[in-house]
This record gives sequence, C-alpha cells and structure tokens, in this order.
Amino acid sequence: MESATETAADEAAEARGTAGTAGTAEPVAAADAQPGTGPGAARARSRPRRRVLIGSLAGCLVLGGILLCLPGERAGRPASAPAPGAQARAAVRTGVAAALPDLAVLIGEHEARVRARPKDARAWAVLGTAYVEQGRRTADTAAEYPRAERALRTSLSVRPARNTEALVGLAALANARRDFPAARSWGEAARKAAPKRWTVYPQLIDAYTGLGDHKRAKAALDRLLELRSGPAVLARAAAVYRDRGWREDAAAALSDAVAGAVAPAERAACLERAGQLAWERGEREAALRHFQEAVRLDPDQRAAQAGQGRALAALGRTSESLSAYRVALAKQPLPQYALELGELYESLGMAQAARVQYDLLRERVRREAAGGVDGELLLGRFEADHGDPAAAVRRLRAQWRRTPAIEVADALGWALHRTGRHAEGLRYAVIATDRAHDGTVRSAPYMYHRGMIERQLRRDGAARRHLEEALRINPYFSPLHARTARTALVALGEPSMAKVPKFS
Repeated sequence: MESATETAADEAAEARGTAGTAGTAEPVAAADAQPGTGPGAARARSRPRRRVLIGSLAGCLVLGGILLCLPGERAGRPASAPAPGAQARAAVRTGVAAALPDLAVLIGEHEARVRARPKDARAWAVLGTAYVEQGRRTADTAAEYPRAERALRTSLSVRPARNTEALVGLAALANARRDFPAARSWGEAARKAAPKRWTVYPQLIDAYTGLGDHKRAKAALDRLLELRSGPAVLARAAAVYRDRGWREDAAAALSDAVAGAVAPAERAACLERAGQLAWERGEREAALRHFQEAVRLDPDQRAAQAGQGRALAALGRTSESLSAYRVALAKQPLPQYALELGELYESLGMAQAARVQYDLLRERVRREAAGGVDGELLLGRFEADHGDPAAAVRRLRAQWRRTPAIEVADALGWALHRTGRHAEGLRYAVIATDRAHDGTVRSAPYMYHRGMIERQLRRDGAARRHLEEALRINPYFSPLHARTARTALVALGEPSMAKVPKFS
C-alpha cells in the first residue's frame, strides 16, 4: 500500500508529466574481483581502488547518518506507521481494499474537513471514493452509493477543470454499480485530463471488461504496467490474464501481489483473489488455505468467508460450509452469497431453507437497485434456474444490449435453453466459450451450459466433450449442476464406433 508520502510524490510527478512510479535504488556493482592469482602489480593497483570505494561508501553512510539525525531525532528510531486515516486514503486512492476501521476514520476526518472547508475539491473527492469502498465492503449500497455520488459531484462542481480524482472516483462508483458505459465515459474523461496518472487505468480495465471489450482492457493494462508496478497493479493484471484464459500467468501475478502487499487488508484481498482463482481450477484445498489466511489477516474479508463456504462444501464439510456462508451474509448480505447458499441447501434436499435464501436474494437486489446497482445479470441467472426463465430472457436480452460481455452471453444462452429455445441459446453459449469470439475464460459453468444445450440438440459428441471439459476444469463447480453434469455424461455413454471409417 502506498504511504501518504508516496501519494504526494505521485501527484507531484504527475503534475510534472512523469509516470509517477516510485523509484528503486540501483544495486552497487562490485568494483573489483578478489585478488589472488594475478601479477603483484595488478594486485597493488587494485588496493587503492578498493580503498577509494570503501571511503566513498563510508562517506555516504556518514552523510546518511547526518541526514537522519535531524534536530530532536535519534538515529535508529523506527519510522512511525501511517495513521489509520492516511492508510485508508492511500488504499482508496489506489483502488485496493482498506480495513473497515481505518476507512471509518478516513470518512470521519473528511466529513469534518468538508464541513469546515466546503470548497475543498480534493477532500470531497476522497470522501466520495471512501463511501464507494465502504458500500462495497459492507453491501450497504443503498446508503453509501448515493452519498458517494453527491460527494463526487460536489467535488466536480467546486473544481470542474482537471479534477482527475473526482473523475476516477465517479468511474469507480459506476463500476461498483455495474454501469459500465458510464464507467467508461468517466474513465476516458479522466484519462484525457491526466493520461499519465496511473490510477485512471484500473477503472478503465474494469469498464472495458464489463462491456466485453477485452482488447481495450488489455491495452489499458499495458499502459498501466508502463506507468506503475506493485501489488495493486499485479492484482489488476491477474484479473485480465484470467479473463484471457492465461491461468498460470494470473496465478503468478497474484502470488507476487500477495508477497508484495504490506497492509493486512490489501494482502487479504489479494489472497481472496488467489483463492477464487484456485477454486475455479478445482483446487479445493489450496482455495481453502487462501481464503482462511485472508480472513485471518482481515476478519472483515467477507468474500473470503463466502469462498470458505464454497471450498468447504466441495470438501464435504457441509456444516462448516453453511456456517461460513451465514457469517458472510450476516456482515455483507450480497445477493450472490444468498444464491450460493440457497443452491447448497437445495442440493442437500432442504427446499424450505433454500426458498428463504432465494427470497433474500430478491430483496437484496431490490435494495441494491435503490443505490443504483444493476442487478439484472444476477437476477437473470437466478430466474433461469429457480424462477421464471421467460422473465430471465427478457432481463438478459436488455442486459446484452447494454453490456455485451462474455458473462452476459453465457447467462442469456442458458436462459434461452431453459425456455426451450435451444438453437438460439447455443449461439450465445458459443460466444461465451469459443476463442474465436473472445470467449477465452476457462469456466466450468460456461462449458456445462454449452454441453447441456448441445445434448438437448442431440449433438452428442460436442455435448460429451464440453461436459467433460467442465468437470475437468472444476469437478466441484456447483453443488447442484456438477451432479447434473455427471449424470448427463453417464446418459450420453461412450462415443459410438459405428460411424468411424475403416481404413485398410
């Protein structure tokens, strides 16, 4: 995580038109090889050079000691940790997770600041972005997101020109609301105002990805990597690599991000992403370890707690899984968690408990809509499997027109299949899984959906291939649908040899 000093240095560097990347000291090369076998004259000549080098280094150390021992300071005193508000400000400014207690301090400080100085555009921008992060971490979007929008728009009204921090905050808010067209507009306005400010590009990556424009997302990542390095950038790179199907690259980037993160909340967020990636690959034990360590570092990391529920269910530890989901929902009642818990109950034959979670999902989507969050994709997925598939098709067609992303293609194709329109559904399933259509995400649910649609169309070979691929990617991808995939494969049987040509 950046310190307040690094934040100020970045802003100064951007104002000068530089990349704003924190520099690192160059290693000092050894001046001479060890003497031993060369001519005596050569050894004699090497000694003065070594003495000069040692003297230079000693001088640098003395000078460093003088600079460190300022009046009133003692040499060797450890640097004090940044205050909680400063830590949270650095986090929200760079788009990484902030600890909830630190975030509360930051919000309190900036609420007081804007009351005292209502024309402080930067304070309004920081406050608005902090509200976005608080809404994301607590799922209280109905309260926090409208508050964030008011603060960010106030910042823009106070300083309309070159207010990049407010523009980036509005892009982050739009991404959090899944309003990807607006996020793209705000992000591109921020890039136009400050093309070398690296914090613009993570928001553009999210916006382009949400719109299904993976080429632009990759171009934005390339520019980000030119301007900046560090854990926050590596985590963004991992997400892009994952979307491109480069799982090993994504895992390596997340491993480096975890190693480089300093603040516990940031490290926990990176571990949660690493756990999610391991889960998508069917690595239950590795995923669980990542999720557990994330919760140990940051007990408010509810996504990791829900991830524990996912992994524990796959390991057959059902009681622990249910408990993990309940804890996550109690503190961050996201509709996605309610859907996962409901399907787990349903797989256990607990229909009434499942219905309770599905009712909670609908209520949470309605509540999030009051904060401007677009929950149509999740609601469409839910209705396709557990409610009204025809309503799911209507919702998802409209969503496809707004945001033609891979995940929407998959959901729409499945909803069409559930209404009996299998051929049309297959067209969208192909978009979600065919590399020629940019469907490079290696997703077990996507492959499962395509295989089941192909089975209905009596394309047995393709159905068998894609259902096997789904279970090869992650045999535990869903407590309900993984079981169905295995049953469908048994029903399809082995490939027929009757039509195989014979060669003499």
